[in-house]
Amino acid sequence: MRRIRTNSGARGVRTAAATAVGVLALATLSAGCKVETVGAAEPTARPTTSSPSPTDGAGPSSGPPSTPATPSRTPSARPSPRPSTLMSVGDRSERVRELQARLRQIGHFGRSPTGYYGTATLASVQSFQGKRGLSRTGRTDTVTWERLLAMTRKPTAKELDPPAAEPAVAKPDARCVKGRVLCISKNSRTLSWMIDGHVVSSMAVRFGSQYTPTREGTFSVYWKSRHHVSTLYDSPMPYAMFFSGGQAVHYSSDFAARGYNGASHGCVNVRDDGKIAALFAQVRNGDKVVIHW
Repeated sequence: MRRIRTNSGARGVRTAAATAVGVLALATLSAGCKVETVGAAEPTARPTTSSPSPTDGAGPSSGPPSTPATPSRTPSARPSPRPSTLMSVGDRSERVRELQARLRQIGHFGRSPTGYYGTATLASVQSFQGKRGLSRTGRTDTVTWERLLAMTRKPTAKELDPPAAEPAVAKPDARCVKGRVLCISKNSRTLSWMIDGHVVSSMAVRFGSQYTPTREGTFSVYWKSRHHVSTLYDSPMPYAMFFSGGQAVHYSSDFAARGYNGASHGCVNVRDDGKIAALFAQVRNGDKVVIHW
């Protein structure tokens, strides 16, 4: 019985010792974690890679380059649009008349405005463009027009339509005193519209050159063409009243612009569009035409 107690006591001692060792180990383990966290040297911090802000000047990061959501591209410069043409050869309008009057103000158009964009206006526009460093196209585009507007003032009524000095009416030829007659004098360079010896209206006229002379004699109007264009010279002949082959009495923008510095190809040119428009309305086919000295 005593031996049995001894073994039990020893077993109890061993159990108590084991329990104490376990508690001590657990306490030591817990104490060791706690000390390592507080008392041990802190590990060196790893460098933090951050993407540079769009506005800073940081260099590239050690990590792989990031792809921006939207690629930044410099937009290519768009070519300037071509200036649009406002007026060109063949146009007839009040705007063309204003163009001519403005060009005349600064010495690029030495004639009276006609409202017709012909070769004289083309040359004047080219002269203006050349002086201003613009392309000498002869067409009035938006750039040319704006430059001209900036250099000139709005034309007056007299500048747009200056009165033309009319020559004195010549004494009518004897063949003109009866009936309805277009009495045309080469000597005075006038046309008189006469009915039974009375002058209804008169106007200045221009004739053909020595190489293309206007025929003389007695004729009659055989065809009227309000918007005629010459098939031979490809030039406009408004209010044409034909009296001998291809020769006619008609309005001439060239005569209006250049005066007697030019000549026709044989026709009788009138430079006053208002007067010839009224004459065209009154003359009939069959009316007499007398061309004399």
